[in-house]
Amino acid sequence: MKTVLVTGGAGFIGSHLIEMLVKKNYQVRVLDNLSSGQRKWVSSAAEFIEGDVRNPDDCRRATKGVDGVFHLAAMSRVAPSLDNVDLATQSNIVGTQNILSAMRENGVRKIIYSGSSTYYGNQPVPQREDETPPEFLNFYSLSKHVGGEYCMLFDRLYDIHAVVLRYFNAYGPRQPQEGAYALVLGIFLQRWMRNEPLIIHGDGSQRRDFVHVSDIARANIMAYESPVRSAIFNVGSGTNISIKELADLISANQRHEERRKGDANETLADISRIKKAFDWQPTVNFTEGLLDMKERMKNGMERV
Repeated sequence: MKTVLVTGGAGFIGSHLIEMLVKKNYQVRVLDNLSSGQRKWVSSAAEFIEGDVRNPDDCRRATKGVDGVFHLAAMSRVAPSLDNVDLATQSNIVGTQNILSAMRENGVRKIIYSGSSTYYGNQPVPQREDETPPEFLNFYSLSKHVGGEYCMLFDRLYDIHAVVLRYFNAYGPRQPQEGAYALVLGIFLQRWMRNEPLIIHGDGSQRRDFVHVSDIARANIMAYESPVRSAIFNVGSGTNISIKELADLISANQRHEERRKGDANETLADISRIKKAFDWQPTVNFTEGLLDMKERMKNGMERV
């Protein structure tokens, strides 16, 4: 039975990945500082280490005896990175370096790195891994890219097989709904439940490619089980919707506020590369996924 480490495993995406790994009979270890995730979200079948990727000793302990790493731990989202540049740098760049160095020391041979579509900024869509150049609009996007470049360099120099997955706009159960790390769909649903107006930043013409968390988790496992290495893949739906259209699907009670700094105008993934490499494609239709989220909210299950 293979043992794998999931950093950030108590978070939104990480906890879903762990559930899928456990179902596939992997032995799972988790490293998380619980800054944004919740211990109760971690499968009881997984070994849990409360620690921080910014601490090299925690990384050494967590990577000892594992066969591979899914590296999701990060200071995530745009707005917090604008307010705390140092945290973004330490968590996303230094933390990734610490994990990679610990892997090298402990002889761990493969890493699946959670990258971000914020790499593309306001570049024309659809955004392609090998054709669209970077445009960094905030420190989150820059720090996540640098972390991915560390993975690629460790692959070339130290033979640690690396795959970078650039997630587009993740949604699904357990998505952050409040605070600095909240996602737009989760915020909208939370305000809808409270009969509060949905706050649209700008005119709402910004378009987003939403991809369900279960499809992201499946892409991680397919990348890990594949012999592919030193590669970058978009993980999106290949379709998008405007923020105003999203709001209209949830509630007519809306309010517009000033457009936020650092936000991209449009995200839209070209997913032809990951389809070809892994025969992966999204399985959850966005409208159905949104309806499921609304039902979960109504039934008090939105974080189950």
